[in-house]
Amino acid sequence: MSIVVQEVTKLYGEQKALDNVSFEVKTGEIVAFLGPNGAGKSTMMRIITGFIPASSGSVYINGTEASTDNPDIKQRIGYLPENNPLYPEMYVKEYLRFVASLYKIGRSAEKKIDNIIEITGLTPEVKKKIGSLSKGFRQRVGLAQALINDPDVLILDEATSGLDPNQIIEIRNLIKEAGREKTVMFSTHIMQEAESVCSRIIIIDKGKIVADEEKSNIYSKIKRQKQIVHVGFDRETNISGILNIPNVIKAQQVKENYWLIEAEGEEDIRPAVFSFAVKNNLTVMSLQKEESNLEEVFRHLTGG
Repeated sequence: MSIVVQEVTKLYGEQKALDNVSFEVKTGEIVAFLGPNGAGKSTMMRIITGFIPASSGSVYINGTEASTDNPDIKQRIGYLPENNPLYPEMYVKEYLRFVASLYKIGRSAEKKIDNIIEITGLTPEVKKKIGSLSKGFRQRVGLAQALINDPDVLILDEATSGLDPNQIIEIRNLIKEAGREKTVMFSTHIMQEAESVCSRIIIIDKGKIVADEEKSNIYSKIKRQKQIVHVGFDRETNISGILNIPNVIKAQQVKENYWLIEAEGEEDIRPAVFSFAVKNNLTVMSLQKEESNLEEVFRHLTGG
């Protein structure tokens, strides 16, 4: 089950929330949809799920055009919106039964509900009212309702917002598990989360796609003007010798026998650092080059 977005534009009066956006998410992919606040992430997700119409352009779910009045498409999509609207006065299982009835699941509903409760880790809280649950368990209820109809496509908007580190890891694992069989698109402000969970990254800024890359290729979007190397030796050495390594412009001792070295140019300086160690009868205990991370790429592309 794939998502195809073709030249989608969304206008709110004269404001252009989305500007000719196109991309595709293939079956089995887990794609992170990133962008600053107000970039158009939630608007795009609402259009994909059929909650609001596009001003122009088209969205297709497995070849069928999605629209606000196409119930068949909505049956194939599971959606967890950013604000996770729930009924606090309802019990967990009561709410999931209600959602199942909306999807007209029928006789198999009770079995599916029990299965989803187990998958999302809601068993200890199943007899509680939603309003009494912690933020983490309310997010699990939201994820459970998104999965209740066994959708082919899962759209998650800030699924881990407001969770503690343990809850974030648990929800990440649920997303990974869902991604084995479904097409998953999720938004997040946590760059480490995108790096941990996704196979591909799409970045949107001011309503336009500014990057659409496999995770392994996204770092090529930024080129550092300098390189940073962390090196540890088995014994003391002096800073003057390190500064004589070709292209090294700065060296700082961060702890005993361990140094942070900055060098200019794109040529990897690690061989030169190793040669320096050999010439000075030093043993290299560790040698690591800092790579660009997703946060750097994000800030570079969105002007942060």
